[in-house]
Amino acid sequence: MDGEYVLVVGSAVLDVKGKSENPLKVGTRQFGHVHSSVSGVARNIAENLARLEVETILLSAIADDDMGELLLAQSERTGIDCSHVLRVTGATTATSLTITNAEGESISMIDDYSIMDYLDSDYLLEHESLFENASIIVIDATLTEDTLDTLFELATRYDVKVCADPTSPLLAGRLCNYIASLYLIVPNASETVTLCNLEEPASDRDSAIRTAQRLVSMGAEIAVVTLGDQGLAYADNSGGGYIRAIHTEVVDTSGAGDAFSGAVIFGLLNDVPVDEAMRLGISAASLTLASEETVLPVLTQELLYDGLLVG
Repeated sequence: MDGEYVLVVGSAVLDVKGKSENPLKVGTRQFGHVHSSVSGVARNIAENLARLEVETILLSAIADDDMGELLLAQSERTGIDCSHVLRVTGATTATSLTITNAEGESISMIDDYSIMDYLDSDYLLEHESLFENASIIVIDATLTEDTLDTLFELATRYDVKVCADPTSPLLAGRLCNYIASLYLIVPNASETVTLCNLEEPASDRDSAIRTAQRLVSMGAEIAVVTLGDQGLAYADNSGGGYIRAIHTEVVDTSGAGDAFSGAVIFGLLNDVPVDEAMRLGISAASLTLASEETVLPVLTQELLYDGLLVG
């Protein structure tokens, strides 16, 4: 694809996880382990791309405080160009809080993405030149409707393809009006319920392929439906397919979907066939699942292809 870099637009988040050592009881203090890391769907995809030696620019918003500074500094160290990230005084950096039980099952999740309201149309228009020279645009669903309208107007103006991650079942609906304008969309099964107006999510190979094909019939050029440890289905105008997941000893599931998206986009940027791009995504997800980190710090093109061969 033409263009100088990938332009990633969306959330940069401080991810806080608390895991209890014992069965959780309402209203009581618990001993356990609390871990924080930099995250955000858009930021994670940007880091995966940067580690795969793709020039990447991030447009996001963080608070003008120590938390925001930490998030910015760690993101810049990975190779992401964060020079255009908005610093907001008096706001709170986007934060995601997850509580898990002793078995590692998520009990409750709270997301605060209120700062993303500052990532508005005016901000995008101030950075219009970045859209003109982008090879591809990647977004998550934390953007507001007005911001999405402006983003797709700019993408159309400069003929740049847009890839989207629906982020969560609660946010996926924000993308419904833009499916026909997407080059790539990568929802999990739960997110497709809203996107495709389904009664229930895909649960197996056949239903996932049908759902991916439905997204293509709605206008998306390439659609993927991920099924966790079952694998994924994908479709484009030439048909659909299914790929099983690579057997992996899972350490942490955080960031696996973002690694998948980043590696798929890496493949498509390098003009590999769609099915091979999907296998690169599976390789990246598997490597990330086996790591405690949200983004694999040792990710390289060589490691990605080694994982592909093993899988």
